[in-house]
Amino acid sequence: MDYSRLEHHITGVIQEEQIKLGYRRETIRLYYPLASLNRFLSAGLDAVQMKEALQKFAVFARERLGEIGISHTGERFCLTIPPEGVAYARQQMDGSGFLIDFIQAIQKHGCTIEEVLQTFYRHSEHVHVEKMEHGEFDYLVYFEDGIPDDYRYCITDEGCHIVYHRFTREDYEELLF
Repeated sequence: MDYSRLEHHITGVIQEEQIKLGYRRETIRLYYPLASLNRFLSAGLDAVQMKEALQKFAVFARERLGEIGISHTGERFCLTIPPEGVAYARQQMDGSGFLIDFIQAIQKHGCTIEEVLQTFYRHSEHVHVEKMEHGEFDYLVYFEDGIPDDYRYCITDEGCHIVYHRFTREDYEELLF
């Protein structure tokens, strides 16, 4: 089983948190639904099988992420990443990357959607921007070629500030907005 995509996602989520809140050497808990984990692992496992697969993942990633704790309630899993794993994610962060630019842009008071979109275009010419009409969020934005990332950014302009949610392509498609 290929665990690299799950490890990449875990480090990316930790980096996103660190960009927003700053770095602290601390334990972080990440929660995943069974369906998302199955997509990361290209599997079709039930909860018991997934717990076994995650225990193997913990062995696979131990050198980089430390002793990962695994628990679940039904189909909701918690991965507990120890401080050394959080430190590892920080060491892997690209200080000039898109996500840093994006989060810095939306954290500015009075940021406009145009400024947010400029951030995307500074990192690629292949940006998909779709104005949404369903009321869940205002814009769907992503890099069409998956570079620099393959996430779907669901962006809402709340007047005085911009908020976003970031989904994997597959999780976004499952939500069927």
